[in-house]
Amino acid sequence: MKIKSVFSHAFEKYGKILTGYDVTELLTKLDETTKKPDDSTIYEPGDAGLEALPIAKEFSDNAYGGMPVQIGYCNGNNTKLNCLEYHRGSELNIPANDIVLLLAPLKNVHKGKLDTNAVEAFYVPKGTVVQVYETTLHYAPCNAVQRGEVSKEGFRVIIVLPKGTNTEKPAIAEKNLEDKLLWARNKWLIAHPDSSEAKNGAFVGLTGVNINLAKSTK
Repeated sequence: MKIKSVFSHAFEKYGKILTGYDVTELLTKLDETTKKPDDSTIYEPGDAGLEALPIAKEFSDNAYGGMPVQIGYCNGNNTKLNCLEYHRGSELNIPANDIVLLLAPLKNVHKGKLDTNAVEAFYVPKGTVVQVYETTLHYAPCNAVQRGEVSKEGFRVIIVLPKGTNTEKPAIAEKNLEDKLLWARNKWLIAHPDSSEAKNGAFVGLTGVNINLAKSTK
């Protein structure tokens, strides 16, 4: 799998880079106060320490036009696709380490199914504020890959989303196929059959190879 730059023209259909934000204090707080597992990932939708920083209001007012947001994180080590998700509203990813994002267009999903051949990989340098559009399928970040080798450094990544996203799933009566994909609040998930999410009952809709950057990069 070829890894493209998040600054390339190829990324423009998935999102954009936000400029003008000083994320130094935010990433320092992330590094100093959050854990980074060696062989898994952890995700917290909202972190009180991160949300207490002045930049939280900047993201709410500027990036989200005055809407309430949450600031959490995804930390650890990961090289696999496993699942793809989407939300109503854009997501900001701000890595403290170089990472790779695996992305695909939501419009390519048909009857809940997506071939993983549609997935593209993008390299994101640390400190970059990346907006991922709500029309973009995404999931957990992956370790950076350089010269064909997966970094052993792992990652810490700030995740900004509309407030309440990825919290407890609402109780609903299913009205259509999309309702079967709802995995948490404002989180629609399509799992690969090889993933732990699929084994725990997530909707299985990814076909083809479960991408693993440790085996398929150049």
